[in-house]
Amino acid sequence: MKSKAARLANQSDDSLIARAAEIGVAQDHALLGNEISRCNRLFDELTAIEEELRTRPGDRRRLFMKLYEHRNMQVRLNSAKATLAVAPQEARALLEWIAESKHNPQAGDAGMCLWALEEGIFVPE
Repeated sequence: MKSKAARLANQSDDSLIARAAEIGVAQDHALLGNEISRCNRLFDELTAIEEELRTRPGDRRRLFMKLYEHRNMQVRLNSAKATLAVAPQEARALLEWIAESKHNPQAGDAGMCLWALEEGIFVPE
């Protein structure tokens, strides 16, 4: 059986971004249903996708910018966070927009992320 990292390494950039969008939609449903363990598993899978794209030649996390206009707010939030290190101005602008939208829980999450950035608690890498 292949490891999770090996399975991701064999997928195209487009399939990883498509899966990231699916994860965001699933996270949104899990959050609304208070399914914390499911949220955690989905977060881990999303983190693995981000890491895979980061390690590809040229750091391909910028591909998450394709999801900035996604209809689902969780997908947008995840995409902004995934691109903070590679497209900081665009990512911050999206986080500010989400925070101002009052579309919770994502607006609260975006606001906390911006605060953590301002305080130096969170430094994208």
